[in-house]
Amino acid sequence: MAPSGASAAAKPQAWGEHLSATAVRRAGFDPALLLVVPAALFMLLLFVYPFVYGLVLSFEPKEGGALANYHHFFTSNRLWPTIGTTLKLAMPATLINVFVALPIAYRMRQPSPWRRTMTALLVVPITLGTVLIAEGMLTYFGPKGWLSQFLQAAHLYDGAIRLTHNYWGVLISLVVSGFPFAFLLILSYITGIDPVLARAASTLGADSRAQFRYIYLPLLAPGLAMCFCLAFVQAFSVFPSAVLLGAPAGPTRVISIAAYEAAFEQYDYSLASAIAMLMGFVQLLIVAFVLSLRGWFYKGPVGGGKG
Repeated sequence: MAPSGASAAAKPQAWGEHLSATAVRRAGFDPALLLVVPAALFMLLLFVYPFVYGLVLSFEPKEGGALANYHHFFTSNRLWPTIGTTLKLAMPATLINVFVALPIAYRMRQPSPWRRTMTALLVVPITLGTVLIAEGMLTYFGPKGWLSQFLQAAHLYDGAIRLTHNYWGVLISLVVSGFPFAFLLILSYITGIDPVLARAASTLGADSRAQFRYIYLPLLAPGLAMCFCLAFVQAFSVFPSAVLLGAPAGPTRVISIAAYEAAFEQYDYSLASAIAMLMGFVQLLIVAFVLSLRGWFYKGPVGGGKG
């Protein structure tokens, strides 16, 4: 009878603990929220505080009123064009990475013996880093590089091939370094779609093209939008490639170079903060626009709207 008596005595204690936990939850506090505190402090110290500090600093110029830095940016012929220059590099690189990675990831959605090998080969550039990729491109695509020597030796092209220290060098670098990132994201999204849906559509007579359009593409829309946004933010913040493979004083003078020069050459941290704020604002506009298109996509014919 001792074990049954002990269990009977333990039941009121367990019931009391359950009631206290329930009372705490009803009071509006969940102890599990304490697990979020380290992450919240990390975000506050490394992201929120620097952003707020930079925003306040941008309104404290060396000369003039609170908006002097922003007025100087949009009236200087060396500053405001950097937004267009950066967009001309970031947008094509993002579109190429996303729309080239999509069919490849779609083809590799099913398990196969060679999928791991192909995935490893495609993501190798992400392990090299931007600087190492730039050094390799200078060796291969330079005027005296392997590609130029091969084409000239094979009598395929006699002129000088200039794929570095210009716009094309930076664009190729952004594609090489950004493609693995986009590919892995899209592959993770597309392999998460239940293949039973495609098999069910196949039994109803849908071919592979119809399966992609009416099943995979609508389900991939949120993932593609997020992949585009992340790839664009990564490409828009280009700096090493624009310096090593481009012309920093000319066609590839991106906005990050302008912020760097203001901070570490002119020692005007207030102006550099203003440029960084504008850089983030442009990125936010593009991201918000893409995410709004995601909602429109769901209302369209592919998303199952009226029709």
